[in-house]
Amino acid sequence: WILAMLLIAACWYPLHVESIVRHYKFSVVKKNTRKLCESKPIITVNGKFPGPTLYAREDDTVLVKVVNRVTENVTIHWHGVRQLRTGWSDGPAYITQCPIQAGKSYTYNFTLTGQRGTLLYHSHINWQRATLHGAIVILPRLRDSYPFPKPDDEKIIILAEWWKSDVEAVINSAMSQGLPPNVSDAHTINGLPGPLPNCTSPGYTLHVESGKTYLLRIINAALNEELFFKIADHKFTVVEVDARYTKPFTTDTLFIGPGQTTNVLLRADQKIGKYLIAISPFMDTIVATDNQRATAFLRYNNTVAFSPTNLTPLPPRNATSVTTTFVDSLRSINSNTFPANVPKKIDHSLLLAIGVGVNPCPSCFNGTRLVADINNVSFVMPTTALLQAHYYNMSGIFTTDFPGNPPIPYNYTGTPPRNMQTVNGTKLYRLAYNSTVEIVFQGTSIIAPESHPTHLHGFDFYVVGKGVGNYDPKNDPKKFNLVDPVERNTVSVPTGGWTAIRFRADNPGIWFLHCHLEVHTTWGLKMAFLVENGEGPNATISAPPSDLPQC
Repeated sequence: WILAMLLIAACWYPLHVESIVRHYKFSVVKKNTRKLCESKPIITVNGKFPGPTLYAREDDTVLVKVVNRVTENVTIHWHGVRQLRTGWSDGPAYITQCPIQAGKSYTYNFTLTGQRGTLLYHSHINWQRATLHGAIVILPRLRDSYPFPKPDDEKIIILAEWWKSDVEAVINSAMSQGLPPNVSDAHTINGLPGPLPNCTSPGYTLHVESGKTYLLRIINAALNEELFFKIADHKFTVVEVDARYTKPFTTDTLFIGPGQTTNVLLRADQKIGKYLIAISPFMDTIVATDNQRATAFLRYNNTVAFSPTNLTPLPPRNATSVTTTFVDSLRSINSNTFPANVPKKIDHSLLLAIGVGVNPCPSCFNGTRLVADINNVSFVMPTTALLQAHYYNMSGIFTTDFPGNPPIPYNYTGTPPRNMQTVNGTKLYRLAYNSTVEIVFQGTSIIAPESHPTHLHGFDFYVVGKGVGNYDPKNDPKKFNLVDPVERNTVSVPTGGWTAIRFRADNPGIWFLHCHLEVHTTWGLKMAFLVENGEGPNATISAPPSDLPQC
């Protein structure tokens, strides 16, 4: 607690300088942890679940020395950090770096250029991020203020999933059988599931003082589930998503996908007492979810002991209308200070059909294996990091023939094609530096249509449009919002629908694109962009650091 306060103080009072270098040390260790009345060892940062919060200010440089004290390989991804020219510190294993091996260390070095708000860090190898994750809080520069009323206090709330079994055993067993993995046994709020049937468990308590306003920094660190978030009898004013300010709007229900963050203002304006905080999964198709809701408590100061809890209903599991209303309310501020620089002229227009497929697997349960793909390509992870292969001109590691459109067009959200088999490959798509890109993510109905929270490394993008059914390239662009679309790094593609994004490829390197449902990433719903260097040192990727891990 004292260390956390010192870190916060260091961020708020950094000796009158605009930007500084902040040093952190993360020891990756196993910690025996008890939840759901059972114990198991989990991989953590510094023995904490969730991990310690990383605090900094906009334009600060951050150095995090990660020491691997477990037997498994480790990497850490700084989710949403732009990593301008510092792709070596992005973190996805075998994409921008080889993993940190047991007993080794690596120092991630990046600058938070033009970024402020809430992000997260998490492991980016196998399913480790189930427990190895934490918050990143980027405060405004000293001379800047929030574009909304200053809150009296700030609180971090991290949502996650919990399995009684070892998560790697869960996915390994599923992969060997070619079947979906078991869903989690519980959700957690700041590491605690709250009271559950057959297991008395304490929940997290959010203490508030009547009349004060709180900035809640809410992070969905779950592996596989988009979540609803509610607090009984209280409303939220949404002011930021994915470390990008939004036009404020009021709601009583938040919708947050894995990898997404949402900042809200909460006014403690109800009568003194105790109020339920609850989360539950969203899924508007036949795919299984962990339907066990997690609960916590908002408690006003001076609440009498053993006071009854004010309860709240949660949306139905398939409440598509709730998610649509929330997503449609998100808009960029688009002010002189925070402009929405949406690309108008497009150099690369891509249609990426995303979904699942079925490939032969003689050793699997039904002789087949469930896979996932983009434009019918199931991505094969290399054994040498792609960024190293690119930087050193190594051949045979990847190709740059990723298709910008589905090889064989079909009715993506209608009757699935008979042949649901995909091709395997480590295929990248090449972009010239500073070129403009439009991607339409088209969901498919193969096996089952499903919402896909999709994350692009190295960039923020503008969400210019979305719809249900098949994308119409003639008529749908007429409805694009090119004035104040929300800007973020992870977007949910609606079930049986499409989402269009735009961004400028102003960051040289290799940048991962994948579904942030970990099961789909494991199955192959991923690819990468190769962004070429531009002219001059400011448009060229930096040289690799001397301690970069080797494969």
